Amino acid sequence: MANITAADVKKLRDATGAGMMDCKKALVEADGNYDEAVAILRKKGQKVAEKRADRESSEGVATLKINDEKTRGVAIVLACETDFVGKNDDFKALANQFATIAFNHNDKESFLAADFGGMTVADKLIEQTGVIGEKIQINDFKVIEAPFVGSYIHGNKIAALVGLSKASDNAEQVAKDIAMQVASMGATTLSYKDFDPDFIASETEARIAAIEKDNIERGRLGKHLINVPTYISRAQLTDEVIEAAKVKIQEELKAEGKPEQIWDRILPGKLERFISDNTTLDQEKCLLNQNFIKDEKQSVADYVASQNNEVVSFARVTLG
Repeated sequence: MANITAADVKKLRDATGAGMMDCKKALVEADGNYDEAVAILRKKGQKVAEKRADRESSEGVATLKINDEKTRGVAIVLACETDFVGKNDDFKALANQFATIAFNHNDKESFLAADFGGMTVADKLIEQTGVIGEKIQINDFKVIEAPFVGSYIHGNKIAALVGLSKASDNAEQVAKDIAMQVASMGATTLSYKDFDPDFIASETEARIAAIEKDNIERGRLGKHLINVPTYISRAQLTDEVIEAAKVKIQEELKAEGKPEQIWDRILPGKLERFISDNTTLDQEKCLLNQNFIKDEKQSVADYVASQNNEVVSFARVTLG
């Protein structure tokens, strides 16, 4: 029988992250053969992974990496089953190791096939499932490139990347401000111009139906009814629609007895309210059309323009 030394156990533990006793047992079973001991631990990981395949991995760490030139960034989520494991320093360090490897890949598939100390990233995940005793996996992978890339991480739960059109003197702060917006408000696209017409049509129908159903209940309870919008996106507000809204507002002002000479002072505010009431989809999903969280009197697009820059891309990864 091979003489298993403390140095042998430490070497295996440093390489795999497995516990001291697990490493010693693996070395004893492998009669001191290091490579065979690694294989034994890996097989243990495979067995644990098979048993926990149907478990939900909704905890973990969201992390990111940006190059020194600040022109490329990658964000990933290393997920596990419990918050206890997700807060562990070793688990966080593992997530950062994965992010370093992920940085050199453009998609999740090539990242999972990449080398991690002589095995693939996918195999490393299986190995660590055995070490940790919980199902761990890469739940999200996003990468962006731009003339300037900035970021923000919220409590290791959400990681956001933002690409700007130029690396200006204030680009770092602007990118961080917008990344905070992305993290907190959860935009899914840059502008309403990115929406597919069929998506807008289906969302309009669904949202109006939901409000009308809610209004039935509100009416039964004697509550104030919610205004049912005709539209939900700026993409639907054509010049004709805006002109019709303007005419309707003028008719309302006339019916209210407002002097015609003051209409020009009232119209802009009412038109702005009309647009706000009929662009709820944009305000939820479109980054540039959202109210800026640091100053809700302006949109994200207005804030970035005031800083002489432009958002060209963004990405967000989150647990769950």
